[in-house]
This record gives sequence, structure tokens and C-alpha cells, in this order.
Amino acid sequence: MAFLTFLIPCFVMGTDIAFSCQNTDDFVGASSPGDIVIGGLFAVHSEMLRPEEYPMKPVIQNCAGFEIQIFLQTLAMIHAIEMINNSTLLSGVTLGYEIYDTCAEVTKAMASALRFLSKLNSSEDVVEFKCNYSDYIPRIKAVVGASYSEVSMAVSRLLALQLIPQVSPASSAEILSDKIRFPSFFRTIPSDFHQTRAMAHLICESGWNWIGVIATDDDNGRFALESFGVQAMANNVCIAFKEMLPAYLSDNTFHTKVDRAIEKIVKETRVNVIVVFMRQFHVLKLFKKAIERNVNKIWIASDNWAAAVKISTIPNIRQLGTIVGFGFKSGDISTFQDFLRKLHEKPTDNNKFLHEYIMLLSVCAHLEYHDFQMCIANQSQDDLLQNVENNHQIWRDDFLNANIEPGFIRNTILAVYAIAHAIKGQCKDRNCKDPSAFTPWELLDELKKVIVIDDDKEIKFDPNGDMSTSYDVLLWKEINGRMEITTMAEYDPEKGDFIFEDEEKKKEFLDLKKVQSTCSQHCRPGQMKKVTESPHTCCYECVHCPENHYSNQTDMDYCYQCNNKTYWAPINSTTCYRKTIHFLAWTDWFAIFLLLLSAFGVVLVLSVSVIFTKNLNTPVVKASGGLTVCYIILFSHFLIFLSTVFFIDEPTEFKCKTRQALFGISFALCISCILIKSLKILLAFSFDPKLQNFLKCMYKPVPTVVTCTGIQVIICTFWLIFKTPFVKQNFSIPRTIILECSEGSIVAFGIMLGYIAALAFICFIFAFKGRKLPENYNEAKFITFGMLIYFIAWIVFIPVYATTFGKYLPAVEIIVVLISNYGILCCTFLPKCYIIIYKQETNTKSAFLKMVYTYSSKSASSVAVSQISLDSKSSSSRATNSDSCKSEKNSMNGNCHFHVPGQRLIKGQVLPKNTARTLARKRLSSI
Repeated sequence: MAFLTFLIPCFVMGTDIAFSCQNTDDFVGASSPGDIVIGGLFAVHSEMLRPEEYPMKPVIQNCAGFEIQIFLQTLAMIHAIEMINNSTLLSGVTLGYEIYDTCAEVTKAMASALRFLSKLNSSEDVVEFKCNYSDYIPRIKAVVGASYSEVSMAVSRLLALQLIPQVSPASSAEILSDKIRFPSFFRTIPSDFHQTRAMAHLICESGWNWIGVIATDDDNGRFALESFGVQAMANNVCIAFKEMLPAYLSDNTFHTKVDRAIEKIVKETRVNVIVVFMRQFHVLKLFKKAIERNVNKIWIASDNWAAAVKISTIPNIRQLGTIVGFGFKSGDISTFQDFLRKLHEKPTDNNKFLHEYIMLLSVCAHLEYHDFQMCIANQSQDDLLQNVENNHQIWRDDFLNANIEPGFIRNTILAVYAIAHAIKGQCKDRNCKDPSAFTPWELLDELKKVIVIDDDKEIKFDPNGDMSTSYDVLLWKEINGRMEITTMAEYDPEKGDFIFEDEEKKKEFLDLKKVQSTCSQHCRPGQMKKVTESPHTCCYECVHCPENHYSNQTDMDYCYQCNNKTYWAPINSTTCYRKTIHFLAWTDWFAIFLLLLSAFGVVLVLSVSVIFTKNLNTPVVKASGGLTVCYIILFSHFLIFLSTVFFIDEPTEFKCKTRQALFGISFALCISCILIKSLKILLAFSFDPKLQNFLKCMYKPVPTVVTCTGIQVIICTFWLIFKTPFVKQNFSIPRTIILECSEGSIVAFGIMLGYIAALAFICFIFAFKGRKLPENYNEAKFITFGMLIYFIAWIVFIPVYATTFGKYLPAVEIIVVLISNYGILCCTFLPKCYIIIYKQETNTKSAFLKMVYTYSSKSASSVAVSQISLDSKSSSSRATNSDSCKSEKNSMNGNCHFHVPGQRLIKGQVLPKNTARTLARKRLSSI
């Protein structure tokens, strides 16, 4: 297969500087031979120096800013490899290492990665270009690193060309979980997704929703900011401002942008919580400026610097406020601490990082702790070479131990052990002393199945290549005058919740809530947010919940509506209240008054019944239709009064169905009987033969009453079957539920009332025609008056009923029923009772005969004698009439006038006395 060859050049700055790269081996920071070599990429220096000469040349520059924490990670890698080599894990196969300094620069990291790709045992570090790398053996089998996500992204894409496994102990960018773009990347930490979610959860739990974010302007910072923005939005947290600082300290605008960020923090007085996604050396610069400006906030630290000792030892760090961070879960690192104590005994020939550290100790040993730390961080490699000649080598055990960040150390050791377990899987049936025994891509498949035991727990990579370990929630506290980094809680990514060891730790967490960081004041229960013109949802006004709405928590976006119509809530309410149920109760004073009226009506009905029963055989009772008809009418009145009871108290299905049907049928029965009486009276006193014939045909008491009442029964039956009345809840009155009966069908209700009205109108017509009956027996006149009362009451009822609502609506119908019932009852029976009780002299047969006789005599002037049928047989001769006339004097003037049959009486003429008497007897017997 054809291929091209690339050489890994060594860019030379000058031969007079020991740290300069004169050959490719000089590029290595630390190395050790072994049967299988593992590469390492760590940002031991924080920046790469920029050349001042022009034009710029393609030369790899020296670095500055020695990072003790990263240096300790390289030592952790070396320690882990030595422990593996001294164990039986690989059964005689030794691991070697080549560790390179990336100086936090992608360019330098790519150069290191290019050397990793070079062919094994190539004297000139040749990297072959091939279409198929399946059989290609590079100089290393796997890589541990890099320290920063931006570097890991670039290196991983290059290593993916040969599918060389890369296991990072620190790169947490969420995008690195994408196995399509980064197929050979693994890490022993969770992705930033879990960290940003934990941060947003902490902020939300603390009641903060108006925060600032500062991040480095690189891939790691941008991806972290994007992930945090999504999580913050999900937790209703708004970002007031975002400040991006240059990724490289050598950037000329770095200090200007730091000043601008500090100015923004000072200006935004409502923002008291700042989330910082930056590298340690960026945070160091930022905090020094913040201390100068007396900034006091709550700082949320990312895993990059949450446990950074060199930041916690900044003078006056306590002035910055409270620092809470998320660090990687720490483990037992006692063996590593033992390793550090013996570190000064190890040779430095193959470890330039250690050699540089020893020189830094010599230069900075005379300084206090923090100044000593700053001295080490600020020494460039060039300056170090100039100063080291004048200083003796000094060793300090305490400094390295004091700067250990347990989480990073543990993760680095885990990364090495994960690779070692994968190598063990490959070496089961191979001779791994031969470096070509397996290829990196074969190791990649084995790495996916690796299970590592840590603190008696099994840890393995998930399908995304991440290890889902938990976070330690770190709180920086001042203890005995020093800032200590303590563990406040543990965050479980799987459960998404905080775990506290004891109540004291939980109290520390709750104390954070005392600080306010909100755009607007918290809306109390009973209020809701009203969005203002601000684009942020966290900036709002608090307005009271409207009526029938409530809120029972703080900062609610909207008020809940009371869940159904049976509840209500006043303005600014925190809960809903059950509406008061109203109906016309027995205890209501108006209901009691109406019941008393109904009871009085029942008493009146019973009284009339007693009076009529005692005077059964008197003309008045007989003239009223007899006891049977009277009892039916009185019984119907009783039922009408009884029906009012069903309008009172809590409505039920039975009451709603019964009350209208009982009233309608009873009233129809009552009117039907009165109609028969009207027909009978009119028939008895009618002198018009045609009318008499018509009335005789109509006058069939039993069929008429049964038919008229039966029609009403049919109407009510159909009503109850097809559109039955039911109990209805009326919500028209606020805060109140009116229990009432819905008629089911207004049409059916109208037909029922209309039918009664039709019967009453017919009865009124017949009664009106008989209004000129004898003075003491003018029942038709009272029936007419009773029907008028009925019509007036129900005509007034219709608009009143239609416009009335509330619990007294049934009372309107009760009043109308009582008025109409009392009107008909009183007009029908009270005049008769009056005659029976107070005018007993007129309640005799002779008195009635005389009264009828008088009426018949007066009425004869308007009818023809031929139309009068007399029961007695007499001759129609003038002589008989003459004798009769002589025996009795005319009641009017004593004269007797003779009338020829077939001729009408002339007005003013008087009926013969025997004719009037006979007619009177007939009328009396007919009624």
C-alpha cells in the first residue's frame, strides 16, 4: 500500500537554553521505557510565550506559569504506572510512559499527538499516511489526557485516525460524549451536563434566579456556558450577563476584559451570584482584581478550580464572599502521598517537570507560602535558567501535599488503571512483551468493557465513554484564619439530588438561601408574575391573583384557577374556598312565612270542609254542586297548598319532579270542577234555547272532569319522561352555589301552565255570562272574580320569574300559587260559608225559591215564552190565565198582562205569576 511519510520536526530556539528542543526526545517532558508505552498530555505550564521578533517563524516556544496541580497529575500517572509494574496485574508486562506538556495550547498538544502517531521504532519519528491503519503499530498504545477540553477535542480527532484510546481525567465538555465525532475518547469523570445541571439545581434550590456567568473564550468555556444556559432555563434561572475572557493569558486584551468583567459585576447590584467556568490561572487573575474592587458575592466554581489550593490561599480571599464549587469525587490517595514523600530521592534525568520543580524550589524557597506559590507560577523557563545558577537545591515536602486536589489525582490514577485492565484483556493469549502484539484499535474495544474497582465499588465506562461518578459539593470556609476547602454535600448525577452527611452540613447549605440574587422581589403566595418589557422572564412585577384564582407558592408564573365551579377565591388568595350552598331552607324567615300561609290555607280548606259537611242538606251546599264536587275541589286546593312544601328546603330529584306535576294536575282538577259548576249555573239560568241545547250537550260532569284532568296528566307524564326536571347548581352569584330545580323543558312547563290558563279562561267565559244571577246566589260572579285573580297573578309571575334569581326564586312561584289558590278558594267558598254562618235565614228552600222566582220574573223580558218549558200541564186559554191573574197580583204593579203563545213579551211586560213560580221551581231543582 502506498503511503507518505511525515517527519516530526524539532523546532529549535537556541542551543544556549536547556529547555529548548534540540531533538525530538527533548520534546518529551517525562518518560520511562516499557513493553507497552502509554502517552500522557498535561498542561504543566499555563501559557506558551509569544515571540517578539518579526516575522513570526514556525517555532514551538518555551512555556511559562508552572502549574503545581497539573504537575501533581503527571506524578499521579507515573505513580500509577509504577504501582501496576510492581503488581501482578499485567503478569510481567511492564508499562512505560511518555508525558508531554501541552502548555494549555492546542498547537503544542497537536505536535505531541503527532509524535504519538509516529511508527514504532522509527528512528526519525515517521508518521505514515495510509488508507488502512488496521496493522499499523504506533509508538504508544493509549493516551492519558488532556487537561482541558479544548485540547482534548483537537487531539482526539487526530488520535481517532488510528483509533488510539484516549482517557482524560479532566476534560468534561459535554460534546466529547459524542462517539461519532470522538470515537476513541474516554474519561474518568462525568460530562459537563451533570455539572451544569447540578449548578442550576443548587441555584434554583437556593432561590436565586438572577445571576452572572464568566467563562473562558474557548471550546470548553463556550460549551459549558451553552450547557449551563439550557439547564438554567429549565430551572427558571436567568443569566443577567455573560462575560468571556481570552483563553490565553498571553492575549493582549486579557487584562482589559478582566477589568470589564469586574466592572459589570460591580454595576449589576442585583446580581449576587456569579458562576465561573474558567481555568485556575484565569480565576487567579480575576479574583485579584475583584479583591481590589471589594467585590463581595457568592461564587459558583466549576470543577476546574473548585478545589484549587493556590486560589484559596490568595491574600484576603475571604473578602470575595462565599465560594461554593463542584469537585470530582475524591478517594483514597494515601499511597500517592507516600510517593510524594520519596519524590526527592528519584532521579530527574527522565523527568524534566520534576527537574524544573526542583529548580523553582531553589529560586522561590525564601518566600512565604502564597508568594512562594506565585513565584513558582510566574517563573518562565527562560527566567528559571538564569536564576538557578545562583541558588542551591532545596526540597519542601509540605508544598506538594498542600496543593493536592484529590479528585484530579484519583481520576488520573483511574485512567491509568482502566488502560492497564484493557491491556490485561488483550494479553490473555498474546505475548505482550512484544509491542506489536496488538494494535490500539483492538485495545479500544477492550477498554469499553473494562470494570475498575475503586473504594470497593465497580466503575465502568458508559456507552458515551464517561464514568458517571458523583460530585463533591465544596464550600470554602475560613477556619483558624485560613481558607479551607470542605465537603458540604455529595451530588448524585443519577438521582439529580444532594446528599448531606449530617444536619450541620445541611444547615450550611440552607444558609446560602439568606443571600438574595433576584431580578425582582419574590412574589408571595397569592401573587403571580407579570412579565415586564425586560427580555428576561426573571424580571417581572408581582400582581395579585384575580378572583377565583390562587397561588400557594412563591414566584409562581401564573395563578391556578379554582379547579371547579364549586370553589371560589378572593383577590390575592392563597387557596380556594368551597362556595356556600344556598337554597330556601326551612329555617329561612321567608320560607317560614310562606309555610304559615300554606298551613293557614290547609286549615281554611279543612274548615270549609267541616262547615259544608255539617250543612250537607242546605240549599247553599246543594247549590254548590253537592258535597262530592265540593270535596273534590277542596281536595285539589289541599294538594295545591301541599305542593308548596316541595319548593322549600334542599332540592332533590324527587322534589323537582313532584312539585310542578302535583301543582299542575291539582290545579287542572280544581279548574275542571269549577268549569262544570259554571256550565251548570249557566244552563240553569239560561233563557236562550240555542244556548241551552249547547250547554246540555256540554254538561257531562264526570267525563269532562276526567278528560280535562287527564290531559294535564298526559302533559306532565311526557314532561317527566322526556325532559324531566332536575337539580341544578346555579353559579350566577359569586361565592355562592344556588341549588335549584331546573324545569328540564321550559316548553313543557309553559304548556302545563298554558293548559291551566286555557281551562281558567273557558271557565271565566262561562262564569262571566252568568254574572247577573240573583243577588244572594251569584256564584258565577265570584268565580269570574277568582279567575281574574288567577290571571293577574300568573301574568305578573312571568316577568318576575324570568328576572329573579337566587335562593328566593322558588318563593316567587310559591307566592303566585298561594295567591291564585287563595283567590279561587275564597271566591268559591267563602261567600257560601258567609251565608251558612251569618245569613241562615236565606239558607232555606223558600228563600231560595223566592230569590229564583224574582230573578226569573225579571229575566223573562229578554226571552220568548215559547222558549220556556213548563213542567205542569195547563190549558193555554185566556180564561185560565185570567183566573190565575185574578188570584194573585203582579209583583210589580198588580196588573196582569196576557201573552199570546209564539209572541215575545214586550219590554216592561210581566210574566204571569204561576209561570214565574213554576220556572223558579224548575231552576231551583236543576241547580
